[in-house]
Amino acid sequence: MDNIFTRPKSLRDVSTHYCPGCGHGIAHRLVAEVIDELGIREKIIAIAPVGCAVIAYDYWNFDCSEAAHGRALAVATAIKRARPQNIVFTYQGDGDLAAIGTNETIHAANRGENLTVVFINNAVYGMTGGQMAPTTLVGQRTATTIAGRDIKTHGYPLKISEMLAYLAGVKYIERTSLSSPQEILKTKRAIKQAFQNQIDGAGFSLVEILSPCPTYWGLSPKQSLEWIRDVMAKEFPLGRIK
Repeated sequence: MDNIFTRPKSLRDVSTHYCPGCGHGIAHRLVAEVIDELGIREKIIAIAPVGCAVIAYDYWNFDCSEAAHGRALAVATAIKRARPQNIVFTYQGDGDLAAIGTNETIHAANRGENLTVVFINNAVYGMTGGQMAPTTLVGQRTATTIAGRDIKTHGYPLKISEMLAYLAGVKYIERTSLSSPQEILKTKRAIKQAFQNQIDGAGFSLVEILSPCPTYWGLSPKQSLEWIRDVMAKEFPLGRIK
């Protein structure tokens, strides 16, 4: 019998530290599959974030760098300009990219840096204890919004993809999810498109992925997937934005 499902060469054979039901493991594999299929493993350089995926370099089998919290796109810009022959991407959560790193995100996009961004949106801070994130939904309970996010006190969820879409330097933005096998396949296609854009020299590309965090949502893994589909995706509509 043919073996049709194997571990990508770009993914190390190790256990991860992620909580049960977390979406990072799926997203890591999708990135690894795309890199293998495009044949760019020897050219790729990943920039790991500060957050739950801070040690993503322990799981990927290709060159990685680490950046200070929120500075991944600044580091990626420097590496890409110094080594334009390489394919450079950042892998960032909503706190790293849309809170402390908002400035770097906006200006890298506005400059049209030829980079790829994989943006994991789970609407909460995971590594530091489940506090409110910029993408936390109105009414969502977190460690710092125990009665739910309130518009008057905390403002609205930040829709970073829609904001960036207005910038002339941005080539491609798509929002996907990990809520079902069908959506996972769409996510993989979007990631591949974002990498292909960089290979073609097209400019800045970002894929926002709605990802489950059962631990800090206080839900089971199955309920978390349903929550993405029934609640989160209404606030953050799926599809190609630019």
